[in-house]
Amino acid sequence: MGVLNASDIYRIAMRIEENGSNFYRFAAQLVKEGEAKKQFEWLAGEEEKHRIIFSDMLSNIESHDPPEGYPGEYAAYLHDYADNNLIFKKEVMDAEMGKVTDTASALDFAIRRELDSILYYHEIKGFINKAQHTSIDRIINEERKHFALLSKLKKELC
Repeated sequence: MGVLNASDIYRIAMRIEENGSNFYRFAAQLVKEGEAKKQFEWLAGEEEKHRIIFSDMLSNIESHDPPEGYPGEYAAYLHDYADNNLIFKKEVMDAEMGKVTDTASALDFAIRRELDSILYYHEIKGFINKAQHTSIDRIINEERKHFALLSKLKKELC
C-alpha cells in the first residue's frame, strides 16, 4: 500500500460507510419482521450519518491530492480501493451475501464488518503522520459505537 494521509483515510472511510449503508438497505429488504426491518433501515441511516461525519472531518483538514490525469481520477482510485481491498469489498459481499438469509445472519455479517473496520483504522494509523492520529481515533470511536449498537440489537432480536 502506498503512503496515505488523513484525507485519504477519510475518503476511504466515507466509501466504507457508503458500502455499509448499501448492505443495511439490503438487509432491511431481506428481513420480514417489522422491528428488524426498522432497525436495519435505521442502521443504513446511521452509516450515512457516519459518512457525513467523515466528510466533515475531511473538510476540516488540509488535503493534498496528487496530480490527476483527468478530473476525478484520484477519487475514482479511492472508491475502487475501498470497494476491492477493504471491509465491504465486492468479493466478500458476494460470497457472504448468500449466507445472509435472516436477521441473525445479517447482524453477524454486520458485526464482523464493524470489527474489521475498527481493526483497519487502528492499522492504518501506522501509515499516517502521528499528528493526524487524533482524527483517526475519532473514526475508530464512531465504529465502536456502531458495533455496540449492532451487538445490543442482536441480543434483543435473536
